[in-house]
Amino acid sequence: MKHTISRALRSTARALKDLGFNPLAVTSLRYSPKYFRQSREFKSLGGRITHLYPILSDYEAQAGSASGHYFHQDLLVASFIHDTNPTRHIDVGSRVDGFVAHVAAFRPIEVLDIRPLTDIGHRNISFVQADLMNGSTAFPTADSISCLHAIEHFGLGRYGDPIDPNGYKKGFENLLRMVQPNGTLYISFPIGKQNEVHFNAHRVFHPLDIFSWSADKSIELKRFDYVDDKGDIHKNVDLFKHDINVSYGCGIYSFTKLKL
Repeated sequence: MKHTISRALRSTARALKDLGFNPLAVTSLRYSPKYFRQSREFKSLGGRITHLYPILSDYEAQAGSASGHYFHQDLLVASFIHDTNPTRHIDVGSRVDGFVAHVAAFRPIEVLDIRPLTDIGHRNISFVQADLMNGSTAFPTADSISCLHAIEHFGLGRYGDPIDPNGYKKGFENLLRMVQPNGTLYISFPIGKQNEVHFNAHRVFHPLDIFSWSADKSIELKRFDYVDDKGDIHKNVDLFKHDINVSYGCGIYSFTKLKL
């Protein structure tokens, strides 16, 4: 019961934040007296305040966040690409200000996304707008492909994509076609105890469900890592033997495409 309530509270907090309401901002109001006391002290020491802009939640914050889905997956997969140094790397839908930026710091990366990107901002990043659910489109191929924390959104309409309950499967098929023989596909998404659809935010998949998405037998799981409910990463675990007890974790899969 306690776990169920905790999970419900986290889910509600995420939903409220997506709607523009930050519950943390309300709980941080208790620091208002401290804020005004410090502002008076600042002025008494000769400082001049031009605007009042209280950031109350930072009074209790740590130096930064070194946990969570994006922090771990972005650094981990970027390190894989750095070490393997593929001829060409194409990313589909991952965060430009996260994973893509990490990779662009040391090599060129091509980005495909259903949303437009008018300001690329870096010479190592090139962009093409494309819908990975479209089976009639000829997508480019490469020896290294990534799709991090994106496929769970395909077909839910959140990002302007067409509504399609099987959108994630269609996207996965196209990802497999993009990977050249002996190439690698890095893919991640939320994982939990069962398949769920949190419309229209995202899907959550059972960790083994991905193996039912395609009849293509040319791919082989090379490595599996995951982030647990606490935001901690578990590296290179045996997906088929390890007890992955998460409600909203992040599975990070590295697949190799066999040369048949």
